[in-house]
Amino acid sequence: MVTACSFRTLLAALLTVTLAATACRSASSDLADAADVGAATAVSAEPTSPPFVVDAATLPVGIEADFGPAPAVPRGQLTPEVAGWLDTAFGDNLREGRFGADELEAIRQLGRSEDPRIAWLVSDLLRFAQGMDLRDTLVQAGRDATDSPIDPLSPWLDLTDRLIAWDIPAPPDYITWKRNIYSVIVPEWEPLFDDTATKIDWRHVSWGGVGIDDREFDSDDQYNPLCRCIAAADNPDVTDSAGAAWLDDDDVIFGITLNGESRAYPRSTMEVREMVNDTLGGRDLGIPYCTLCGSAQAYFTDDVPDGVDRPILRTSGLLSRSNKVMYDLNTQSVFDTFLGTAVTGPLAEIGVTLSQASVLTTTWAEWRNAHPDTTVLAEGLALGRDPDFRNNRDANGPIFPVGDVDPRLGVQEDIVGVITPSGTPLAFHSSTARSALRDGQTVTAGGVSLSIIGGGLQATLTDTGEPVATHEAFWFAWSQFHPGTALWPN
Repeated sequence: MVTACSFRTLLAALLTVTLAATACRSASSDLADAADVGAATAVSAEPTSPPFVVDAATLPVGIEADFGPAPAVPRGQLTPEVAGWLDTAFGDNLREGRFGADELEAIRQLGRSEDPRIAWLVSDLLRFAQGMDLRDTLVQAGRDATDSPIDPLSPWLDLTDRLIAWDIPAPPDYITWKRNIYSVIVPEWEPLFDDTATKIDWRHVSWGGVGIDDREFDSDDQYNPLCRCIAAADNPDVTDSAGAAWLDDDDVIFGITLNGESRAYPRSTMEVREMVNDTLGGRDLGIPYCTLCGSAQAYFTDDVPDGVDRPILRTSGLLSRSNKVMYDLNTQSVFDTFLGTAVTGPLAEIGVTLSQASVLTTTWAEWRNAHPDTTVLAEGLALGRDPDFRNNRDANGPIFPVGDVDPRLGVQEDIVGVITPSGTPLAFHSSTARSALRDGQTVTAGGVSLSIIGGGLQATLTDTGEPVATHEAFWFAWSQFHPGTALWPN
């Protein structure tokens, strides 16, 4: 019998292991190398020549995965038999730590039900399953329910990719069963699984391999490496540029300038922390970095409705299609990290969407030269670590399920994403844009122009020169959270 205690013991063991790259879906490229980025110089946003034209066929395209035809999906409510098996496998018995022969048999029967909707719950439990009896039973149930082969070497990844790509609907009352699975692993997750939420697709939420960061705000002095969470840095210590001798000139940093004050957030530190709650230029910011998406963003956390406390952003330990899921420590409201929209909890109920500041991806030398008065996060915030996930763990593509991908670019091609004045999402292929700008060309699309500032790509409105919120990310992440996005060059 698998007990709740053994589940949690298993979780503790799993959290000490660095996840290995297990999936490669399409062609990818590394971030423009440091020498390439470092060579960039500031270019005026004013057009000096006709817009740059490039043959889009020369761009590194991705590869579409063929998951085969989707299985037929029943409509309406579950049959009484299926509902009973779900209750046996994922109901009170699971919540109370009872999981034995009856529950395994219920999973077998669910697989034979010819209802692929239940495969979502099979996938959810498979994410945590380690015992061979449970794992093998779940794999076979996934195969039976979807009438498809499931890779025995990475069954959770393969099954979940298929379900996302086929857009298999969730079974009725899915969130109830899913909450049971996740809260028996980490009880602190339970309030995040809000069954009244309509702005989040619970099918796509999975475990990212770490626990929840639920430490009090500004409690970094209490940080314990054994907490097994990704600990945010609140009100981080900073130094001037002279105090950053630990940074090499070609180290990648994320640069933000607000109201004349500039700060560099080294990628090596952000890979360790993944979240910073900071104040810059008189503005409060929440700055998530998703190592899996190659995306650093900056949200104004002081731009919220009257009566709402400043959101304190934390890493939940959950993912949505290989993008970190962040939440507000004060209200337990979950946010779509890529869009800044509250999707559960009190902040979702009042429609909170955080506005963004621009984040420039560049090198320390270029940023320091362009902003000699810049501050930079202090060395100690990296906790003595330098994981470089991009070039090792994540080098071969997403290691978590993303389903189908937009094949116009390789999944890990770097793009600069913006929302145009008309509200259209637009992605500029980063290395192509940099090359064009260095050649003295203009890069303009959808009323937005790019320029190189401090080595980073900055977007402005073509007509007025007003800055547009900008951040770089992997193509797979931008395109799945902005489906149908326009691409430059097209």
